[in-house]
Amino acid sequence: IIMASYDVVEQTPENIEELKTLAATKTSYQTRLTAIHQLRKYKCRQSIDILWRLMMQDKVYAVQEEAFRALQRFDEKVKLPRKQKGHLVKDINKRLEKVNNSFKGESCTIEEFKERFKSLYPTEFDIYSFEKKGKMDTLIKNVLASLPSNPPAHKKDIA
Repeated sequence: IIMASYDVVEQTPENIEELKTLAATKTSYQTRLTAIHQLRKYKCRQSIDILWRLMMQDKVYAVQEEAFRALQRFDEKVKLPRKQKGHLVKDINKRLEKVNNSFKGESCTIEEFKERFKSLYPTEFDIYSFEKKGKMDTLIKNVLASLPSNPPAHKKDIA
């Protein structure tokens, strides 16, 4: 059998459980991309199923694209989903407001804000840190600037 220039083995990888876990990691698109790069070497039902799920459901478009390309290598009949427009996460502004409120009126740096955002909403942080790349600071500043300056007293206690 002559293998193509890209080696694809028709078997289940020995570390399939680990790859499933990596592919399901919602807090790091890099980890999911790493899983795809491993899965694309093994044409088996489990790899194909994981790649289909990532292509159809992942919120980071680069992950969807990589899964799509891997499935193409396996001769799957795939169609790349369209890139989502607008807000990538429903109610992201409310979540950013909650992060802001968690500082209880004390000022913070943009880095401190991002750290708190990452700890409170790791999945959302992962999505926006990739999709917004260097523009995440601008997004945060714009959302915070659009918030009411003095929320009602009962809302201040909700974090």
